[in-house]
Amino acid sequence: MSGSRRKRQQESLEKPIGENANLNRTINDQLSTHVHRKRAVLVGVGLKSQDILETKNSLTELVELAHSAQIDVVGLLHQFVEKYNPATLMGSGKAEEIVQLIAETRAQLVILDQRLSGVQQRNLEQVFNVVVLDRTQLILEIFAQRAHSFEGKLQVDLARLLDLSSRMVGAWQGSLSRQGAGIGTRGPGERALERDRRIIKNRISQIKKELSSVGQNRAQHRAQRRKQQIPTVALIGYTNVGKSTLLNQLTQSEVPAEDKLFATLDPTTRKLWLGGTPRAVLVDTVGFIRNLPTQLIEAFKATLEESSEADLLLHVVDLSNSQWPQQMEVVNSLMKELKWDIPIICVFNKIELAPPEAKFKVRESPRAFVSALTGEGIPQLKQLIKENLESRQTKIELFIPKELHHKIFELGRESKILSQEEGTQGTVCLALISPTLVGKWREYMTGAEYV
Repeated sequence: MSGSRRKRQQESLEKPIGENANLNRTINDQLSTHVHRKRAVLVGVGLKSQDILETKNSLTELVELAHSAQIDVVGLLHQFVEKYNPATLMGSGKAEEIVQLIAETRAQLVILDQRLSGVQQRNLEQVFNVVVLDRTQLILEIFAQRAHSFEGKLQVDLARLLDLSSRMVGAWQGSLSRQGAGIGTRGPGERALERDRRIIKNRISQIKKELSSVGQNRAQHRAQRRKQQIPTVALIGYTNVGKSTLLNQLTQSEVPAEDKLFATLDPTTRKLWLGGTPRAVLVDTVGFIRNLPTQLIEAFKATLEESSEADLLLHVVDLSNSQWPQQMEVVNSLMKELKWDIPIICVFNKIELAPPEAKFKVRESPRAFVSALTGEGIPQLKQLIKENLESRQTKIELFIPKELHHKIFELGRESKILSQEEGTQGTVCLALISPTLVGKWREYMTGAEYV
């Protein structure tokens, strides 16, 4: 996409949509929480029936998220309740304790480690008299700070709009005024809330169209790689486990790598040379985290496709983090939710910082122990990747009926055709097909398979 065209698209997204520019500005204000260097009290609320340790660990992670968003944490509280209060999530006593803490610390924000409904958020802001955010909004704020590319900004805007639309309740931001009715109008007029929803819906539709265009470009690049039989290896894992540093070690690149949550948003693709075999490409994408907002999964669907269509996944794990088993489970659960069924190599990173006994707790296979920082274990990991990719290249014989002759052209685009033998009923093709394409061509297989 040319720079001038991209600039025009960006300008079009920033223009007010609909008939009321003030409402668009109101929505834009809602999308920007301006949390930079603000003082915040963090609150964790969990159920007594749940794992208390898990709730505390999640709150500890919320602190890291706040620091990543450049927020100054001035207070930390947690409460365990029998059931959540539908009006304020927490009990009235805890809410009063937070009011006192806000006064003592001069906090400007309260961030809860739970998803808040629009009603709960509005009620808590009235009680605390400061801005109230939840975990989802904090993660979205971090993504907004990290987004630099055109696509990244679109994805973040979409995620925040989807989140905002789900929170809109009566009198949101005082918007309960009605448009005046007159001769020729319908009834008393449309509520401002309904009008706001329509504007947001229009903006969501526009952004999705732009992202669809970007996704088509990515699909073309993937199709080209498949045509050239270039396997794709994707890095996945919890956020801040060292994926970008590992990419630099494996590909001798200089991709920016920072010790903070969600440092990478946009997919990064680099050539991967394994020695003695055709080259591969290595893709690094956004990291995962517990309670990842569904809006982010929806907005970053095009980006995640880079991993979902890979030939091999490298699940990177920070072995020095005492929570690594729980982090692995989060990633595995998200992969299951996304219906990824791709071969995986577990890469246990940061072995230079991990306690010696940590390796003995690992049960996953195949696996590799590496230090992306020092390069220890990298040659062994490359050999493991090479063996995995080579072992799964399959020669398959297919019969393409004469009336579906155009399928041969499609087969040639996605795989390497080694030979063709035309007959009266159709064509027999011997092709080298990657595992990700076997299912697609299964109905044309003759049953003959070659090593």
